[in-house]
Amino acid sequence: MATRAVSAGRGSGIPGDPLNVPIVVASNYIAATSGDGPEYSRDDGTATWIAFEAAIGSLEGGDAVAFSSGMAAISAVLSRFGAGSRVVAPDDVYTGVGTWLADAERRLGWIVTRVPVADTAAWNDASADAELVWLESPSNPLLEVTDLATVIPAAKRAGAFVAVDNTFATPVLQQPLQLGADVVVHSATKYIGGHADLLAGVAITSDATVHADLRRYRKLHGATPGALEMFLALRGLRTLPLRFERAQSNARRLVEHLRAHPRVRTVRYPTMADPDTGGSNGFGAVISFEIDGSADDADVVCGALRLIRHATSLGGVESTIERRAKLAGQTHLPPTLLRLAVGIEDADDLEADLDEALTS
Repeated sequence: MATRAVSAGRGSGIPGDPLNVPIVVASNYIAATSGDGPEYSRDDGTATWIAFEAAIGSLEGGDAVAFSSGMAAISAVLSRFGAGSRVVAPDDVYTGVGTWLADAERRLGWIVTRVPVADTAAWNDASADAELVWLESPSNPLLEVTDLATVIPAAKRAGAFVAVDNTFATPVLQQPLQLGADVVVHSATKYIGGHADLLAGVAITSDATVHADLRRYRKLHGATPGALEMFLALRGLRTLPLRFERAQSNARRLVEHLRAHPRVRTVRYPTMADPDTGGSNGFGAVISFEIDGSADDADVVCGALRLIRHATSLGGVESTIERRAKLAGQTHLPPTLLRLAVGIEDADDLEADLDEALTS
């Protein structure tokens, strides 16, 4: 994985070429006399897009299509399904997806069944007559885990299209295409970019028809990524395994520290670690925990932190924290639940920062 992250998408390797694929800023191309060359970047991409798509495709085991944001990639998948579609999704799902599904219920008459993330039997039952099964494991922000190795094949046998949001686990921990999923999506804004300085998304599939459909959606809906964003996403991808290993190591340390803290009521952290059961080759770098007190008390903790940044999103080199229940549509969350996305800082410093804030 680490070798492919560094080596994939490097281009031709012709002597004299740049070692790294540069930022290619182009909207159109000189026409080829044969008619076979690229013509317009919205249709054909640029060398920077193509390099990024090759690299992330190598890590997930499929062909990638880059988008302008994670939600653009998600929309490209969800838009495959028309009026009256039967869709199964987790009860704890990313807020953007939850809003998309609610809109589709209202506008398109979708029949959406929400299933507890970790209830394998419920997934299998609900998938029996579904057209789309949407999976997100670990879930956001309760960090529950779906048995992907059981749920994905069962859904496929039932005839469903299976999509997996792999943003939290990343391909470092799991590759859902290898378990039979039709498509994997990422917010490349998060761990792939890794530096909180870009917006991008990507969808990866091993199905040629699905790949062509995703490219067509991107072209017709104008969901194209920027040249700088693709350069930054590719540069971030090069260090993804290294950064993720450090962040995950820090998270494990902080989990034990928080579990022993008198101010912390509950710590949520994935525990399914066997890839043969559909879990991850690790536990990830996001922790959710509840503190004693009120929602206002939780907000005070966020504001008292100095090293850990009070900000939304996740996956950067810096640690961030937020109270997710303050967001619209998150009424199922405990009011004092804090989502801590652990970065690559020194673990001792992170512990000290948490201790100071929790006693403020």
